[in-house]
Amino acid sequence: MELQAEEGRLIAAAGPGRVLVATAVPVERDAVAAGLPAARAGGEAPLDVITVGVGPASAAAATAAALTAAALRDRPYDLVVSAGIGGGFQPDAPVGSLVVADEVVAADLGAETEDGFLPVTELGFGTVRHRPPGELVRRVTEATGARAGAVLTVSTVTGTAARAAALRERHPTALAEAMEGFGVAEAAAAQGVPVLEIRAVSNPVGPRDRDAWRIPDALAALTEAFGKLAPVLEGWNRHDR
Repeated sequence: MELQAEEGRLIAAAGPGRVLVATAVPVERDAVAAGLPAARAGGEAPLDVITVGVGPASAAAATAAALTAAALRDRPYDLVVSAGIGGGFQPDAPVGSLVVADEVVAADLGAETEDGFLPVTELGFGTVRHRPPGELVRRVTEATGARAGAVLTVSTVTGTAARAAALRERHPTALAEAMEGFGVAEAAAAQGVPVLEIRAVSNPVGPRDRDAWRIPDALAALTEAFGKLAPVLEGWNRHDR
């Protein structure tokens, strides 16, 4: 596959359309790019894969910068995809499986009180969730076999069974946990661009048992997924909600 390096990003061709794929770290970027079709002769690549850093703040800043730069070049993006590996809530999202978000949720943005956690929306501020286009989510699940459910964005990765249980109680449809999706979604929403989040499960959400992590398997699943996703993403019309 032909890849072009430009300002710290890898660009791979997948056909017509303009899609930005935001990953946290280079190994995720490379896994996504490895699944994309070989670059076609002539023309610019319509599917750009970038690294945006770890955590929602870094992801939001880098995604916003990429969207703004593209708009200023008069080549705006039609879709932003947050992609990478993450933790899966057991038993619904086993290690090695693929999850697509039907909700991108900021799970720990709020306040701890004596009565429990309050999301920031209940404090009278902002938002804590973004909903990807339902038709696109359906097409992704059909193409890849992924399960659809909420993907939680956290600033602190879950490391105990008690916190995993508390998150699942607050978010019964949650399938996965990661650290960048909500930041990417906030940047996309600010510019009116739809968002999608895709996670390959590398470990169970809960106690940090490094022996149970399967990062290479999750990266391989991400590569396989994007091999199937390229025609779905390039063929999707942003008005198909």
